[in-house]
Amino acid sequence: MKVAVVGANGQIGTHLLKLLKDSGEHAPRAIVRKEEQARSFESEGIESVLVDLEGTVDHIREGLKGVDAVVFTAGSGGNTGSDKTLLVDLDGAVKTMEAAKSSGIDRFIMVSAFQAHNRQNWNESLLPYYAAKHYADKELERSGLTYTIIRPGGLLNDPGTGQVEAGENLSRGSIPREDVASTIIASLAEPHTYHRGFDLISGHERITDAIKKI
Repeated sequence: MKVAVVGANGQIGTHLLKLLKDSGEHAPRAIVRKEEQARSFESEGIESVLVDLEGTVDHIREGLKGVDAVVFTAGSGGNTGSDKTLLVDLDGAVKTMEAAKSSGIDRFIMVSAFQAHNRQNWNESLLPYYAAKHYADKELERSGLTYTIIRPGGLLNDPGTGQVEAGENLSRGSIPREDVASTIIASLAEPHTYHRGFDLISGHERITDAIKKI
């Protein structure tokens, strides 16, 4: 499966590209916004395409040509204002959905935020971010795409353990970014994750087992 990773230069995206490249069954395409990022991935043998999520749907569609699935793990970052959160995390995500659908790409995985579907549990210090994630997820649910929404807990740089807990409403917890990336790969062709969203934290079940129980 050819998989476009939108936000490839982020920490989850970087883990995901390596795992896809090493998987033997998937081929990654890094979707990035800077030439130096593209050159870096190309030097590692990973196909890269420049895409600006603030550009048009047609522009984004060009970057997705020929792929079978899209993983959206892009974000405006913690050093930008609410305007960029709106333009990237919400509108950029929705434009990517539109580009995928108009290109005939059916599979779409969204990396969201823990409990983004439940307003009562939003982080008070990150309300614009949570609102953007909430409504991007809602649009994905309405898009007609075969979607999976993964809502990870607090993100860690620790090595992955391969052991997680996945479910609709979990107690707050954390998870290594590498395990989020591994869960994305496991979900790509797992029908039990189709048209579903779930919280994800570290746990005691193998990833492949945990996502079959959501």
